[in-house]
Amino acid sequence: MKKDQKKEQTDNKGMRWFGCFILGLALVILPYILEKGLSPYYLFLATKVIIWILFATSFNLVLGYGGMMSLGHAAFFGIGAYTCALLLVKTSFPPVLAMLAGPVAAALAGMIAAFFSVRVQGAFYFATITIAFCQIAYTAAFKWRSFTFGDDGVQGIPVPAFISTEASYINLYFFALAVTVLCLYAVWRIVRSPYGLLLRALKEDPIRATFIGMKGQQYRFIAFVTSAFFAGVAGVLYAFLETSVAPDILSWTFSGEVVLMSVLGGMNLFLGPAVGAAIMVLLSTFVTSYMKYWLFTMGTILVLIVLFCPKGVAGLVVDKYTSWQRKD
Repeated sequence: MKKDQKKEQTDNKGMRWFGCFILGLALVILPYILEKGLSPYYLFLATKVIIWILFATSFNLVLGYGGMMSLGHAAFFGIGAYTCALLLVKTSFPPVLAMLAGPVAAALAGMIAAFFSVRVQGAFYFATITIAFCQIAYTAAFKWRSFTFGDDGVQGIPVPAFISTEASYINLYFFALAVTVLCLYAVWRIVRSPYGLLLRALKEDPIRATFIGMKGQQYRFIAFVTSAFFAGVAGVLYAFLETSVAPDILSWTFSGEVVLMSVLGGMNLFLGPAVGAAIMVLLSTFVTSYMKYWLFTMGTILVLIVLFCPKGVAGLVVDKYTSWQRKD
């Protein structure tokens, strides 16, 4: 019996590594197929999906693992993007340092927001405070024209030569992919660590977790700031992709998109938000391109998915696969 279990575990491990190899190979070949075989626009779209995957996964550290419904995470995404963009456009700051300054600024902003938000009790008040911070950031970017260029946004962001997009998006694709993989690995290690397990315990039963001595506010504070840092990384990548940033990326409606992605993909699975991000970006792109009543169509599709896949699309796939394995 033990030999059979050991063999099954070895087979499963081999299958996982084989799957990772195939996925890695596909991600390396994909940009050449998209750019040469289809259109550079599709490579732009693939890079956009990668950036949203990072943003959605970083957000899920707060929602899926911490149980905190933040409706203001766009603030950290936008602060990361704006910090990097303004340093590159207005100063002679070295590009690498400007890229690092984005997530650091987002984490500092996350500290301020977390200082107030993790102290309140109840999802409603938490969501309200995070929205308020998001609107403060949006208003500052919109009104402080002498510093942020107001509603015109920051245009013509110079992209560093090693990720130049002048001739092709391929370098930017690989840069965004490498950064995202590293960040996802870091988030994976965090959620699998003793800290991550305690965070989930705090989410499942905060009263009991507090009774056994867990410092709930401290754990939530760390999760919030860590999430803000990775959201800032995604914001920097977004600034390089678009070569411009506008106040819209700091609005609460932008935050709503990342919430939808997490719910759509499955916030209880590590890769659920990544699946949701890919579905949302591709759906919104193609539906708006080919359909007149795209808002109605998008809403209908999303409602149906949420109704019939309460665990998200990734959760549905995992359930079906588990059921199939048991039958086998």
